[in-house]
Amino acid sequence: MVLLLLGVLLAVMALPVSHKSGESTPGIVKDSAGSSLDAEDKSELEKKLESLLSNVEGVGRVQVILMTGEEKDAQGFYNSGGTVVTGVLIAAEGGDNSVVIQNIQQAVMALFQVEAHKIKVMKMK
Repeated sequence: MVLLLLGVLLAVMALPVSHKSGESTPGIVKDSAGSSLDAEDKSELEKKLESLLSNVEGVGRVQVILMTGEEKDAQGFYNSGGTVVTGVLIAAEGGDNSVVIQNIQQAVMALFQVEAHKIKVMKMK
C-alpha cells in the first residue's frame, strides 16, 4: 500500500506544470528585449509617456521605465501581440508632491490599466 501511494506521488510530481491563462511573464523594457513588441516600439511608449507627463503642471523633467509581460487575453490600446505593461517606474522632479504623484499614477492607470501598487513615482534629483 505504501509503495503504491509513493508511486502515485512520484507520478504526480513528474507531471509538467504549465502557466495559467492570463498569467504574465515580466521583463524590464530595454533595447535588447525580445518580446512581441520590438525595442523601438517600447522606447517609443516610454518617450510618449515622458513627453505627456513633462507637460503636466508640477511634474517637471521625467524618466520612465516600463515593465512588460506576455498575456494571452491581453486587451487595451497598447497591447500588441499579447504584450502588456505590468509595471511602471517614474522619476520626476515633482515627485515629492503628493498631488503630483497622484496625478501621475492616475494617468498611468488610465493609459495602461495598471494597478496603483504597480506604479512607483520617485523624486528626481
